[in-house]
Amino acid sequence: MENWCEVIRLCLLLLFMGPGLLAQGMASRGVKPQPRAKFSGRPWPSKLTNIAREAGLTAPIIFGNEEKVQFISETSSGGIAFLDYDNDGFLDIFITSGTRFENPPADATNRLYRNNKDGTFTDVTEKAGLKRTGWAQGVTVADYNNDGFEDLLVTYWGDNALYRNNGDGTFTDVAKEAGLIHNPAPARPIWHAGAAFVDYDRDGRLDLFISVYVDYDQSRTPRPGESPNCNWKGVPVPCGPRGLKTARHYLYHNRGDGTFEDVSEKSGIAKLKSSFGMTVVATDLDDDGWPDIYVACDSTPSLFFHNNHDGTFTEEGIERGIALNDDGMEQAGMGLALGDFNGDGLIDIFKTHFADDTQMLYQGEGKGQFRDVSLKAGLGVETRYIAWGVGMQDFDNDGWPDLLLVTGSVYPEAEKDLPAYPYRTMPLLFRNLGDGRFEQLTEMGGPAILEKHSARGSAFGDFDNDGDIDAVVWNRNEPPSLMRNDLKTDRHWLQVKLTGTASNRCAIGAQVTVEAGGKKQVQAVLSQSSFYSASDHRLHFGMGAATAAEIVVKWPSGKRERFSASLVDRIVQLKEGTGKLVQ
Repeated sequence: MENWCEVIRLCLLLLFMGPGLLAQGMASRGVKPQPRAKFSGRPWPSKLTNIAREAGLTAPIIFGNEEKVQFISETSSGGIAFLDYDNDGFLDIFITSGTRFENPPADATNRLYRNNKDGTFTDVTEKAGLKRTGWAQGVTVADYNNDGFEDLLVTYWGDNALYRNNGDGTFTDVAKEAGLIHNPAPARPIWHAGAAFVDYDRDGRLDLFISVYVDYDQSRTPRPGESPNCNWKGVPVPCGPRGLKTARHYLYHNRGDGTFEDVSEKSGIAKLKSSFGMTVVATDLDDDGWPDIYVACDSTPSLFFHNNHDGTFTEEGIERGIALNDDGMEQAGMGLALGDFNGDGLIDIFKTHFADDTQMLYQGEGKGQFRDVSLKAGLGVETRYIAWGVGMQDFDNDGWPDLLLVTGSVYPEAEKDLPAYPYRTMPLLFRNLGDGRFEQLTEMGGPAILEKHSARGSAFGDFDNDGDIDAVVWNRNEPPSLMRNDLKTDRHWLQVKLTGTASNRCAIGAQVTVEAGGKKQVQAVLSQSSFYSASDHRLHFGMGAATAAEIVVKWPSGKRERFSASLVDRIVQLKEGTGKLVQ
């Protein structure tokens, strides 16, 4: 029966892809922009400004050849994270880095920047023990050993790194001791991609899911222009992912002694071998009390692994309405954001895609069912850009989460022949109008929205603790962008920081619903989202005019707990099982 299901899935793929789409390496539908609605005229009190240089974030992020790339392995990376590695209450920044095949720079390394609490950062990479050169992909952040300090999992085209936080400002790579290095060694490097910590069996210990992008053999990969999957709009470009081999994914169970067991086979995860996996998010998406796993997939249907409550998973992406678009076609899924855009207390999903296609907004309808509302929401007005990292965050604190997408082409050499598709492009900011619709803002969003980069990952959090959401962005072969939000409004806000007891300590997978002003907002604590990136584990809620709130937490253990917040404009800390908050 399982083999027949896989045959049916592959037949559907061929049916929906069509002959025209098979002649290029990326899924794209040739969608023209939707007409723009009349501008609302509402004021926008938020201004995003890139202060990276003033903040000390000046080192370029090295990844592949700057002008002409030969292989897809030079184009697709970009993990970046906001985390508080030293527990001082201020967000630090971690950035993944690649290298180059020819003349790799000596300073091509991942970087850790410590927050100086004055708007600037200090590069502490070497001191922290995090210097490493290679083809890093994504980053996921969580306290996997429940010791009170956030750790880092960095995926690679090659061996992954599990950086255990030693609690003294340093990290140790314990991937080998933890059982996360493949043994025996594979015949060629595995292209590990997205990753998420998830307590899938609810034992209070974080397990680990890792997606694989391509079953990649670079020695056998054609050069640009050498096959139909090595061109884009008639221009020779790096091959793939179409034309390359699809991959399987990995699930590791946390034994609780610092080691992990590979349970990919017995959990059912390894059965799925027909996808190009990218970003991963993990939380309870069908409200049955058990965390599920959702994987954005490039040019193949995205995957929804439903948790069967017995250590196994069943893939149900098509059945849930989040594998394909509304036309029943696969897309080039890259980044993911979760949130509650319409204030109904249900998780919604946003997924980013390639050029000439719509970005996807899936509205949650309850019990793990979703519906494509992208065009209805007004998000089809811009289809030219390749979008990657995304956040569903409330930038103006009005209680309605907005959308910020970062964009950039993968083909620097194509711009000469295709000037309508530039290599460096602007971010896309969509303000939430509160009625199920969004409108795009450009100049009103601030100078950072007008800057052009070839961006990939993005992370979101309040790095200066001033009560509004900021963003940090991974830019290929350039320094990162640090988008400071200068918000001028009397609207209120609330940030929620969770500590698990029966659940994992950093409460990965928890969902928080804030009830205030007659509406609900729900967010999830995630170890990865956006594109290969990790945002602040503190959840930020815009409150509008509300000055008090009821907070309901659905803990990863399955318990639900209610807290009352009589004061706002502050960070509140909630500890599982206490029913009380620390202001």
